Amino acid sequence: MSKANKNVIWFEDLSRGDVALVGGKNSSLGEMVQQLASKGIDVPPGFATTSDAFRAFIKANNLNHVIADAMRLLESGKRTLAQTGKAVRAAIADGDWPEDIRAAILSAYRELSERTGNTELSVAVRSSATAEDLPDASFAGQQETFLNVRGEAALLSTCRRCYASLFTDRAITYRKIQGFDHNQVALSIGVQLMVRSDIGGSGVMFSIDTESGFDKVVLINAAWGLGENVVQGAVTPDEYEVFKPLLGNPALKPIVEKTCGAKEIKMIYAGSEGGETRNVPTSKAERGSYVLSDEEILNLARQAATIEKHYGQAMDMEWAKDGETGKLYIVQARPETVQSRADVTALKNYTIKKTGKTLITGLSVGAAVKAGRVCLIENVKDIDSFVDGSILVTSTTDPDWVPIMKRAAAIVTDHGGRTSHAAIVSRELGLPAIVGTGNATHVLHDEQEVTISCAGGEEGYVYEGIAEYEVEDVRLDHVPETKTRIMLNLADPSAAFRWWRLPSDGVGLARMEFVVNSAVQVHPMALVHFDTLRDEEAKAEIAELTRRYDNKSDYFVETLARGLSRIAAVAYPKPVIVRMSDFKTNEYAELLGGRAFEPKEENPMIGFRGASRYYSDNYRDGFALECKAIKMLREEMGFDNVVVMIPFCRSPDEADKVLAVMAENGLARGENGLQVYVMGEIPSNVIRAAEFATRFDGFSIGSNDLTQLTLGVDRDSGELADLFSEADPAVIWMIETLIERAHAAGAKVGLCGQAPSNNPAFAKLLVQAGIDTISVTPDSFVAVKENVAEAEKSAK
Repeated sequence: MSKANKNVIWFEDLSRGDVALVGGKNSSLGEMVQQLASKGIDVPPGFATTSDAFRAFIKANNLNHVIADAMRLLESGKRTLAQTGKAVRAAIADGDWPEDIRAAILSAYRELSERTGNTELSVAVRSSATAEDLPDASFAGQQETFLNVRGEAALLSTCRRCYASLFTDRAITYRKIQGFDHNQVALSIGVQLMVRSDIGGSGVMFSIDTESGFDKVVLINAAWGLGENVVQGAVTPDEYEVFKPLLGNPALKPIVEKTCGAKEIKMIYAGSEGGETRNVPTSKAERGSYVLSDEEILNLARQAATIEKHYGQAMDMEWAKDGETGKLYIVQARPETVQSRADVTALKNYTIKKTGKTLITGLSVGAAVKAGRVCLIENVKDIDSFVDGSILVTSTTDPDWVPIMKRAAAIVTDHGGRTSHAAIVSRELGLPAIVGTGNATHVLHDEQEVTISCAGGEEGYVYEGIAEYEVEDVRLDHVPETKTRIMLNLADPSAAFRWWRLPSDGVGLARMEFVVNSAVQVHPMALVHFDTLRDEEAKAEIAELTRRYDNKSDYFVETLARGLSRIAAVAYPKPVIVRMSDFKTNEYAELLGGRAFEPKEENPMIGFRGASRYYSDNYRDGFALECKAIKMLREEMGFDNVVVMIPFCRSPDEADKVLAVMAENGLARGENGLQVYVMGEIPSNVIRAAEFATRFDGFSIGSNDLTQLTLGVDRDSGELADLFSEADPAVIWMIETLIERAHAAGAKVGLCGQAPSNNPAFAKLLVQAGIDTISVTPDSFVAVKENVAEAEKSAK
């Protein structure tokens, strides 16, 4: 008997070409069981009813006429959507099973129970529409899924409910929007071993970064219990990201992000009979711990990479962890349909000029800015009151909300992560959204004017009032080639992935202190000497931040390494030059616990900063933690493209002391390919360039400090602004002399600063002097490329 004549087909007999027969969801499950089981992909066993079985059920119960008549009444306005859906669903639920279909379902259920060693197996019953997950119809989730169904009678009843869910109000609306004929869409039912994720965990993952489209990472969201809460956005899940190119080495752990979500509730089975679920609060221990271990995160990421490679495209997957066996299963896989189709030849760059106060923050979705009036709706029953073009503010969304989401300017929710319904639909619609704010429906009110900003990285902001902002289109299809390498200055790890499409030659400056300030927040010496801290308020804050760490210093090392890894990942395998911390004493003092360890200086700009700190007893232990973070980044995570740079190194003798301390902490120059650069920002770096060149692999000219110290002009002084010029002949002499002397000694030279983008003449001067690299902020990258290309052309 051919597949087309069967009522039930086992997953192992299906492939992705069987969408018309069993829908997108079930055909994909069959494909993975058939093709990927041998490659480590675990899919719970099961079977699917066919679209032929659905049509036979409809015909046997004379439902075609019922459906057609109901839809005509809806179109004519004689019945409401709610009346129409309810009538059709009731008719289907009251239908009788044709004997051959009934027998086929029960026979397969008994066999599945036998295969798994159960008498009455608990199963998941999933809907798989034949028009679902098609390239132009990607809002999956329109039909129902039923969990923990046990027993033959319960299974048959649930299968009828699945058929009826083809006519939920949202499904009818969706098909109308997509232009599908209601009579041309059929439903397949997937009956699958129920993974005991109710006592384990579950979630969603993508083989691509959902916000930036960065294609070298796997994004995983995780929560306790059954997976519906993650999909629906009812909880703020854990978030993990893994760098795919390094997954092939089992000795490495390239986890570039680990964020512990609130995971406020978990979905569990409601009773012993099956088929029903309920939400219960999570414990404090569950809310404060990660759902997955590092090994489980890496296991899932490898499965995602395998699935992506097999399908030849970015994928959107659901997974579940069995709490009894600890086994990880893939329960769904479909093509990712937003970022994988994005225009790779252009970027929109948003610059906010002036804002009101920050009202709330959350996870940003869609790198855009929108201003408008709030329309606060807390219950789906009230969606008719939505005002077109408003900013929708609500607790959470599900497919019933799609009709008004399409009419919104932006969306803000209390709950949810980057893979929640609100986030996914917002991306589909091209709308900025901020999810997981925790309290948007409490803080914001109807008709309030606000600005939504999702343009600054992973954190999104809701500002009071209408902000001033600019939008610039950055074209990437005509960026000129240059002999001079153009690199990026990056500081914010959360925004780093946004710039992966820029054809840069690496990262010329990654500022460690930005990561320390924004992610770590704690002075490293306050962690080393936590027990002796006298500032009780700071001590309490530090204790909260480090609560998951037995050794508080490990918090600094791991948080810093992960933050820097996101920057390293964007450029890998091209070089990423990480400058060790260059806070001034007044800035260090502002870190948690910092005041106890920092002296008060009259002029911190030329005081206890940079290299002088690293070998000093007053900071040596803090610098050791910085070195451990770099060691973790390069050797444990695998980012051996990272180059270390020492700032504000006043003399060769000081360089020797710093290099010795680095070696003591496992960072010996030359070992494991480690290169060490020095900032060229002090006149002594130029005057004694040949001596510095024997100790370092290269120089990076810090044009701001070099100008300040050459001209004796405070770079922050408004009164002296007219005297501060990187194009001053004295500064130019310093730059040209450093390049000449460094090259003579075999060292490379770069420059990090904005002058080449602001001043084409300065770019030309650098090219003529033979600069090896120029590193600039991402928003000026294209302009610098053009200036340098023109300079190289005229220099010939």
